[in-house]
Amino acid sequence: MTLEEMEKFIVRYSDLKPCKTAFIDAHTPGSDQKENFTIIGGGVSESRDQHVHINETPGFNIGAAGQPPGCKNSLHTHTTAEVFYVLKGSWRFFWGRYGEDGELFANEGDLVNIPTGIFRAFENVGDGYGMLMAILGGDDAGGGVTWAPEVINDAKDFGLLLGDNGVLYDTKKGELLPEHIAPMQLLTDEELRNFPKVSTEAFMSNFFVSASDLSHHSKDTPLKVIGANGLLKDKPGFEVDFISNETFVDEMHSPSQYEVNMVMRGEWTLEWDGNSTRISAGDTCLIRPDLSYKMTPIGLDEASLFKVTKTNDPAGSTWRE
Repeated sequence: MTLEEMEKFIVRYSDLKPCKTAFIDAHTPGSDQKENFTIIGGGVSESRDQHVHINETPGFNIGAAGQPPGCKNSLHTHTTAEVFYVLKGSWRFFWGRYGEDGELFANEGDLVNIPTGIFRAFENVGDGYGMLMAILGGDDAGGGVTWAPEVINDAKDFGLLLGDNGVLYDTKKGELLPEHIAPMQLLTDEELRNFPKVSTEAFMSNFFVSASDLSHHSKDTPLKVIGANGLLKDKPGFEVDFISNETFVDEMHSPSQYEVNMVMRGEWTLEWDGNSTRISAGDTCLIRPDLSYKMTPIGLDEASLFKVTKTNDPAGSTWRE
């Protein structure tokens, strides 16, 4: 693979193209300044204006959410995994039917594996623009998102309608639901009552790992963060490893499954087929199966990345032993 060919599988942070109308709450005050990024795969965007950087889907999707201070992402739920790590800023995650069951605060380098089947939301509580990087389970991550009823109802007051085809229609622009498309059906009271409650204590114990914990656990070899034998035990169709300048493997590696390297800190050299390029913080690189490559940190400064590897486990509900 030539350097030019490899660049098609690298998305540079500086080249990310946002969509500001990606979701049903795009006009709702408090949520109307969100930026959504679809990096690998179709993502979960409901907008026809969403830019997709790499269409190839390796069994999971990679995306990102950028928000200014005080901006919220409204309550929603997923049927497959939604994993975040904080690239920039400080964030508050909260969950439950009305977002009142629990909350946690996450900072740069922290990772959150939000369980399926609960309503969740998040807001930027920092002083500047914040960025969350996301890993979404399954090839069709867009088919597994459901909004709390009040989010859809509130959006109508600001001109947005969500069709049962998962597409947004902006009545302020004169758009109407096509004749063959019905409004997205709201969850019933009975369905809402069946949503489980997760305490803050349970969430922190099973679905959250801090940057300091990652560094503490990862002194000799790369750390399995998410997986059947990971620090956070789950089988969402992929595994996540944390690799630092202290734990990287300095030899060529030829994966049998898709891998994605998401750089958290520092700069790294990607080497393959006698070629090389530099990968920096916020960059994302898709590695196809059987390509022999390695990632090496540059310099003595702190460097870290999250490596996401496809597994043969089906994407679905959060796994329990």
